[in-house]
Amino acid sequence: MTPDAFEFAVDLPNEAFDKEAVTLLGFDERYKRVEKQLQLISDPVGIKKWATAKYHGKIPPIVNLIGGQYPLFVLEGDVGTGKTAFARGAASRLCTRLRKEGHFFGLSTRVRGSGRVGEASTRINEAFDFVTEQLGRNRLVFLLIDEADSLLTARSDSHSHLEDRVAVNTIIQKVDDLRRHGGRLVVFLATNRVDSLDAAILRRIAIQETFLRPKDNERLQLLQSDLADLGLSNAQIQKFAMKTGPTNGLPGYTYSDFRTRLLPRIVANAFPDRVISEDDVLSAIEATKPSPVVL
Repeated sequence: MTPDAFEFAVDLPNEAFDKEAVTLLGFDERYKRVEKQLQLISDPVGIKKWATAKYHGKIPPIVNLIGGQYPLFVLEGDVGTGKTAFARGAASRLCTRLRKEGHFFGLSTRVRGSGRVGEASTRINEAFDFVTEQLGRNRLVFLLIDEADSLLTARSDSHSHLEDRVAVNTIIQKVDDLRRHGGRLVVFLATNRVDSLDAAILRRIAIQETFLRPKDNERLQLLQSDLADLGLSNAQIQKFAMKTGPTNGLPGYTYSDFRTRLLPRIVANAFPDRVISEDDVLSAIEATKPSPVVL
């Protein structure tokens, strides 16, 4: 097993993931939208019990057919819009709801290796074999492939090298193998260029969620939460929400623009001499440019 195959490996449920999810805009609504789909894949036994014991008295063909889904979820959208955080929070919450233990792995782009012939496919095989070994009767495994377009670019792309095409072939084979694990291993693909993914991957997607930059009301909601207890009026916070939206040809702030760039700058403007003021927030907004849209 290559030591750098994963960015991180975390046990589930995870308290830090749960706390992070609570701070995500619209997490509960989005989770509710995908929860049943996750359960259809991750709890096939429960689905069959529902069909036989509670409603239909037997397992109708449709229940067996949905068992053939690929446990593949695509989270697509602009950079910094919460795709990775959502995947972590959703995996942790599902384990809690199903009362199961789990593991969450983040595949590193370093799995591509240095470009030597066969290196990428070998590393990908090792990585998938490793996560598969972590499965158990009452244990789920989630694998996140961030920046999925860097590993799964369409093989028809004229710029695609032989090693890249081999890597895509290998991942497709591994995704095909996932169905034999009865939904206990789920793969999240996070990308800001979903159209660049290979067609064979797109055909295997069970569900696709789109992440957008916060809208006016969402920015207001976020700032009302993040700037609470500072004595700022609602009118002031509404002003901040408008100033962090699309202006002068620039896009609006991403979720991470607020949390990792703007908020620390606001605090730095006031610390250690005074309380945070409206001017501190406005100065921070002026100095913090939104992340560019990545096409």
